[in-house]
Amino acid sequence: MLIIRPEQPEEITDIRHVNLAAFGAAVEADLVDALRQHAQPFLSLVAVEADEVVGHIAFSPVTLVQHPDLRIAGLAPMAVLPSRQRQGIGTSLVRAGLHESVRLGFEAVVVLGHAGYYPRFGFQAASSLGLASEYNVPDDAFMALELRPGALHGYSGTIRYHPSFGAV
Repeated sequence: MLIIRPEQPEEITDIRHVNLAAFGAAVEADLVDALRQHAQPFLSLVAVEADEVVGHIAFSPVTLVQHPDLRIAGLAPMAVLPSRQRQGIGTSLVRAGLHESVRLGFEAVVVLGHAGYYPRFGFQAASSLGLASEYNVPDDAFMALELRPGALHGYSGTIRYHPSFGAV
């Protein structure tokens, strides 16, 4: 049975392993370690099955430069062990993470990801909501989701990620 829950300190090595396996490089694993240390609030959820961490997702605060008081989270990274992909684990992680982001008081979430994956959760091109990424990325890859309907209405500008993103 798959369980989605907050990470535990003793799972940090397992979370690093999941990110290394899923991405094939240390960049995302290093990012998670840096965010855990420096971003507040930092939301880190694990997918556990038979006492094994098989997936991980992280959310950290981002800033809408022109409106810094608006509470927006950035979803990144999300990883599932390659042998466990395409089994609904990522979907479960995203849904649980969005639910927890609402509980933490975030009004919206942005993600830089696969345009064919995230719309199933309600994400749309961030540009359609007046948001741009600080990074030069394809328009359809940078997406946003209002957790509170109308939360981004009347706001526009550039999303800046936590400084840890630039350090890895």
